[in-house]
Amino acid sequence: MWNPPTVKQLAKIPSLYSTEETPIADKIVKMHFFIGGSDWYIFEYDGEDLFFGYVILNGDTDMAEAGYISLSELKGIKVGFGLEVDRDMHWTPIKAGEIDKLKACMV
Repeated sequence: MWNPPTVKQLAKIPSLYSTEETPIADKIVKMHFFIGGSDWYIFEYDGEDLFFGYVILNGDTDMAEAGYISLSELKGIKVGFGLEVDRDMHWTPIKAGEIDKLKACMV
């Protein structure tokens, strides 16, 4: 993985289930990972390896969904000759409903 999150950065993500009552569109996306046309938007973290977030694989907004994401699995993804999942280092936390790619999924 390029630019893996630090322990300090991970600590800023709400704990798993802490935003459970918040509608997806109102959840704050704390972190964003990507590779090619795939995006992982992170809402919560269990403090060890498990995220809860929204995933769009290969730009397919019809099949995109909220669910659990393993940080270790993200770190293990390698495509072609050295392409890896990257953390968006310029990400600013924002409501999911304000992200165009996610709005397309929530229609």
